[in-house]
Amino acid sequence: MRNSTKKNMSPPGQQFLPASLSDAELVARLLHGGQEQGEDLTRAERLLKKFGGLRGLQVASRTLAHDREGMDDRCAHQLRVAHELVHRQLKQSLQRGISLTSPAMTMEYLQTVLRDRNREIFTCLFLDTRHRVIAAEDLFQGSIDGACVYPRIVAERALRLYAAAVIVAHNHPSGVTEPSLADQAITRRLKDALLLLEIRLLDHFVVGDGLPVSMASRGML
Repeated sequence: MRNSTKKNMSPPGQQFLPASLSDAELVARLLHGGQEQGEDLTRAERLLKKFGGLRGLQVASRTLAHDREGMDDRCAHQLRVAHELVHRQLKQSLQRGISLTSPAMTMEYLQTVLRDRNREIFTCLFLDTRHRVIAAEDLFQGSIDGACVYPRIVAERALRLYAAAVIVAHNHPSGVTEPSLADQAITRRLKDALLLLEIRLLDHFVVGDGLPVSMASRGML
C-alpha cells in the first residue's frame, strides 16, 4: 500500500502562508492540488531548472508539447490556469475604479498580460476624467513582429465608453523594449485622432524584457 503521508502540511489551526514557500514548493503544490509530496518537489525543481525559473516555466506552458519536453499536458494546463487567474484578478482590480496617476501604476498589469505573448498584442486602458479605469481591452493582435493598429477603432471604442483619456500599450515578442519608428508613427496618429474628439492619449508603453518603456517619459507623445 502506498504511503499517503504528505510533507509540509500546516499544523491544525495554523494559517497557510504561501509567501513562506520556495518557488519549487509553490509549483509542487500547484501541480499536486495543495500539498506537495517528495516526488512533486523533485519534479518542480527539475522543471524550474530546465526552463529557467518561474517565467520560463510559464512561457513553456503555452508552447506545443514537443517544445516543452518534460512538462506534460496536465502540468502545462495548470500553469496556464494559474497565469489566467492572475491576469483576470489584475484586470478586475483595474476596473474597480482605480485612478492611474503615474506610469509605474500600470506596469504590473501590462507586464502580466503582455510580456510573454508570442504574438504582438495592442491593448488599451480607457479612463474617465479622474483617470480611473473604465475598461482594459486588447483591440488588435498580429504576428511575431507586428500588428495593424487602426486609430479610428480606438477612437470609436473610447467614444462608446465615454472615455476622457486613453493609455495604450503593445508588446515586442523579441523582448526588445525600444520603440520603433513605426511605434512612434502610430502614436502620433493615435494622439491626433483622439485629440479631434477631445480625448487625451496619456501614454504608449512598449512591453518586452525588463520594465516597460513609457513613450511619454521619452518625450515621444
